[in-house]
Amino acid sequence: MSFHKETIGEMRVKKKISAKNSFEDLFLHSKPVKMLISLRMDDIQYATQVSKHVDCTYSHTVKVLDIFKNLGLVKFEKKGRIKVVKLTDAGLEIAHDFEGLNRKFKRINVPMRDEMLKK
Repeated sequence: MSFHKETIGEMRVKKKISAKNSFEDLFLHSKPVKMLISLRMDDIQYATQVSKHVDCTYSHTVKVLDIFKNLGLVKFEKKGRIKVVKLTDAGLEIAHDFEGLNRKFKRINVPMRDEMLKK
């Protein structure tokens, strides 16, 4: 009799994908948003480049990119031994929207905004 034991990490990934609040889990945290936006840049094509740009561990980057893939935001293309990460049309649109939100928040002239963001 054999059975498959899920690791805690696998259960967390499944929970995040299947939960109704996957939007909050992913997109109300700065690193996943930065990852999505960074993929719009021409010079960032690989998971290692994303992790360096966002200042995040490679393993966390791969987990988030896998969630993005399951949500239809990115796709992986194999080129030899290397996987290239590309935004899908939906991923490109969402990354564009996040960039727009980022620009709008930067334009807001709220007293002590910079101090509040440092916390």
